[in-house]
Amino acid sequence: MLPLLAPVLAAPVALGLLLGAADGLPRAAGPPPPSRLPAAAGTLGPAPGVAAAWSPPLDGPLMVVRGFDPPARPWLPGHRGVDLDARPGDVVRAAGPGVVTWAGDLAGRGVVVVTHPDGLRTTYEPVDASVPGGADVAAGAVLGRVGTGSAHCGGIAACLHWGLRRGRDYLDPMRLLDPGRPVLLPP
Repeated sequence: MLPLLAPVLAAPVALGLLLGAADGLPRAAGPPPPSRLPAAAGTLGPAPGVAAAWSPPLDGPLMVVRGFDPPARPWLPGHRGVDLDARPGDVVRAAGPGVVTWAGDLAGRGVVVVTHPDGLRTTYEPVDASVPGGADVAAGAVLGRVGTGSAHCGGIAACLHWGLRRGRDYLDPMRLLDPGRPVLLPP
């Protein structure tokens, strides 16, 4: 009777390999989106028992100026988020529900950090915050407006740097909006 149970017991492991990694975010099927191409919209399932709907941090179609390019090692250079085409004064919105855990200047530019119930943290900069630290926000709630002071935007007037972290790991925030297709991994 036990040999008959082996395929049933192995099914959850195979499904986990099919849908993504243990951190709950599917792995990218390819390179980051090319520069200046419209980004797709969608949703990524939340952690078990947590209801979260993700939304874009800017109104209108998102244009990726610089994609997510994590370093091979934590101490090496890389791009730990995405830069989205924006203009000073554009409205910045919370990508998901959570609590504002930072809203103020950091290293000469305005930064807002939202900690979400599933343990993820999204960051937004440069932002002139209109919400105080400790505020509860819903997905799509206004956090502030794109500020100035983003020297890493590659010569354009401004951009919004949008980051995503789980613990110490940096993740691609665009995966919240477009989780990609499931990929079958070899056993």
